Amino acid sequence: LLPTLALLPVKLLALWLIGQGQVIFGTLVILIAKLVGTAVVGDRVAARLARSVRDLAVVAGRLGSGDLTARVEPSGPPEVASVGGVLNGLGARVAGLLADERELVADLSHRLRTPITALRLDVELLDDATERDRMTGHVDDLVDAVDVIIRTARHEHAPDVPRCDAAAVVRDRARFWAVLATHQDRDLHLDLPDAPAPVGVGADELGAALDVLVDNVFRHTPHGTPFALAVTVDGDRVGVVVADEGPGLAHGELTQRGRSGTGSTGLGLDVARRTAERGGGTLHLGTGSSGGARWTLDLPAA
Repeated sequence: LLPTLALLPVKLLALWLIGQGQVIFGTLVILIAKLVGTAVVGDRVAARLARSVRDLAVVAGRLGSGDLTARVEPSGPPEVASVGGVLNGLGARVAGLLADERELVADLSHRLRTPITALRLDVELLDDATERDRMTGHVDDLVDAVDVIIRTARHEHAPDVPRCDAAAVVRDRARFWAVLATHQDRDLHLDLPDAPAPVGVGADELGAALDVLVDNVFRHTPHGTPFALAVTVDGDRVGVVVADEGPGLAHGELTQRGRSGTGSTGLGLDVARRTAERGGGTLHLGTGSSGGARWTLDLPAA
């Protein structure tokens, strides 16, 4: 309406020219006026469409970054508004699925408490005090792990930023795995710095990731194969290394979720990778000096 009113004086001028016998010139003025009006209207429509598409892009970006509460106000042409409605539905659907998954994991973890309690009772009946204490420690670790799963699934995180000494965690897990290493005639070499190596990952998380990598050594190398655990500090980077002297692995092998040739779920390395990413780092697979696999959790120093 506004463009039409704005061009009204021009149209009146054209009609006056036609009335004065200037037909060609008056007609030309009318055509120019219509072209200008069309351009103005087209520009307004294009601006409205661009604004609607821009809103869609912003909300899609927020959803992609993990903000599942992001929603768009459908606007613009019907086709664009329809895309906005579908995008809102997609965000709600994904949020619902994740909530269901978290509750399922928490519920399954709660169900583990009953057999764990039974296991603890059996351990307390052991006659050997040394063995009883050792097994009790393992059961306590299992209980702690289940509690962490429940809290993580329900997003009951501690308010403080997670942090631990990588060297202390590696030393602790080395003591745990040393028993099995001795049983399988494996030499375990430990190389740790004298000073603490703080990283932005919780001790439980880093320990679980390290267990995954060490477990791969036992799964994929023959008995008697030596392996090493190490922590390297290079400036503001901390590396947690698990290296073996086995046949090695092809790059990318066993890193895809759900793929494993040993009957496991194949989710272990995914856990290790996500632990590294939560700490601002990455998980690398390389080749050691002896040709074996060399896994490195590369983390920024905290």
